[in-house]
Amino acid sequence: MKNLQFARRVLVVGALGLAAALPTWAAQVSMETATPNSVVGLMPQAMAPIWAKKGLDVQLALDQTLTKSLLKVAQGTLDTAVVPPPAYADLKAARGAYSKMGEKGAELSQNVRALWGFTASNYQPIVWADSGIKTWADIKGKRVYIGPPAGAGNAQITSLVMRASGFKDGADYTPVKAPWGVAPQGFQDGQYDVLVLPTGTGASVITEMSLSRPIRILSLPADANPPSDLGVIKSHIPKGTYKGQVNNDQDIITWQTVMMMMAKKSLPDDVAYMLTKNYMESRKSLAAGNAMLKELPSDNPLGGVIAPLHPGAARYYKEAGISIPAELIPK
Repeated sequence: MKNLQFARRVLVVGALGLAAALPTWAAQVSMETATPNSVVGLMPQAMAPIWAKKGLDVQLALDQTLTKSLLKVAQGTLDTAVVPPPAYADLKAARGAYSKMGEKGAELSQNVRALWGFTASNYQPIVWADSGIKTWADIKGKRVYIGPPAGAGNAQITSLVMRASGFKDGADYTPVKAPWGVAPQGFQDGQYDVLVLPTGTGASVITEMSLSRPIRILSLPADANPPSDLGVIKSHIPKGTYKGQVNNDQDIITWQTVMMMMAKKSLPDDVAYMLTKNYMESRKSLAAGNAMLKELPSDNPLGGVIAPLHPGAARYYKEAGISIPAELIPK
């Protein structure tokens, strides 16, 4: 019940006592993202008070399904959202979660613009150390968590499992879907045997889990390279990250998600500019304040971005001397 209540909460900057500091010309910006204790949730949470001081009253809703958030942005009912690149590609092609929309989905994709990209969470394939699962071959016939219903994570996780084991979902193992926010508790309650959880390296949720009961994190084969269109890159979890991990004497090869911060096309240029500028100029302080955000300063802000930039964001990159690929230049 606690997790469900948490999943529905909305973080409102004004409710944090920051409203009094807002200039009278403050712009209100609605924003959605996923799990609070992941990079995709922590980054906008950490930015909210910074944006507030600059006159951007960001109302942040957490624990959202990002494919649905993208649709809201495209429909103009939401200002901004963190979006997986594959979700945007699917909307543009009217496939996947948007396949039933037909041409309407493709039309709606014209209503969204990108602000910046960032590397987010590492997929961490976790099993209990005493489960009998020691290699990917051992997951045959088991229940594997693959993300929320209709989420972009479904394709990423099932592809990861396929590259690691050769197994197909539904045929070689049972895929289980549930919201990100309740996934760790579901694993602890025995609802699935393998938890493939996207989160920052050294995440407290995994640390606490491993200290209560030893875990094993399954490593991908060295040649398990991700498909180019899935919005993930090859990464690793350094050895020794989790004390309660029985195989923590080795680096774990995995995949890391890449995300885009996106906005509706009609978002005022000055608002998009300030969102982007404040984020870019705050990345070092964000990294200093939370170890899970340590990779943000080294990110290429246009890496993983596959949608045209919002004119306001493009203005910042031009001023900062950051080269914009031709395909991302606003039209």
